Amino acid sequence: MATVVITGASKGIGRAAALHLDSKGFTVLAGVRNQADGEALQRASSSRLQPIIVDIINTEQVAQLGETVRQLVGQNGLDGLVNNAGIAVAAPLEFLPMDEFRRQIDVNLTGHLAVTQTLLPYIRQAKGRIINISSVGGRIAGPMLGAYHASKFAMEGLTDSLRQELARWEIKVISIEPGAIATPIWESGSNTAERLMSQMPAQAQEYYGKAIAGARAFAAKASTSGLPPERVAEIIAQALTAPKPRTRYAVGT
Repeated sequence: MATVVITGASKGIGRAAALHLDSKGFTVLAGVRNQADGEALQRASSSRLQPIIVDIINTEQVAQLGETVRQLVGQNGLDGLVNNAGIAVAAPLEFLPMDEFRRQIDVNLTGHLAVTQTLLPYIRQAKGRIINISSVGGRIAGPMLGAYHASKFAMEGLTDSLRQELARWEIKVISIEPGAIATPIWESGSNTAERLMSQMPAQAQEYYGKAIAGARAFAAKASTSGLPPERVAEIIAQALTAPKPRTRYAVGT
């Protein structure tokens, strides 16, 4: 029975993927941030799905994830890793606090490499696959999400390099690039934008108020009119099981 790890499985694409792969017979290790989210996943899934508390920028929790995987898979190895956890820090780059920029890069990029490094010995055992959830925002960029775009453009580069480095072990490394998907990231990004703007000087609103309002309106529309995350979950399953998967899959508009 194939075993897969999914990070950021509390909500949105990660949760949809965890439940979809569970329904397909995978043993799913679902990374969540708190016990309540894990219990909610368990209620919606089979006994194969096992939540594990992991913040991908918490070194100790990532190490514990590795130990859990080692104990679970033994000599069979890990068949798949879905690097999905992510946030959207929305603010004009001119006034974006550097700590917030670093947090964006840590969660959307550095943390994924940390998880990948930790689990690669088990992926190598199984000749498993690594699925990086990128974004159409890793191919084109717009205003007010410069930090997010930077993280996703970087994820595209990391994915392509990793694919080439791991080819000799027949490990497939795949990028999935969702477009507008109806997930909570839009609402949380909008909340982050509101918090950051309240901390910025009045000049930030003077310079960028109209652009910020437009970005928030787009986010509000995408949160309800985007494709359901289950569509992305189906592509993740395809990328994990296709005999010859693509190097990248675009999903949605």
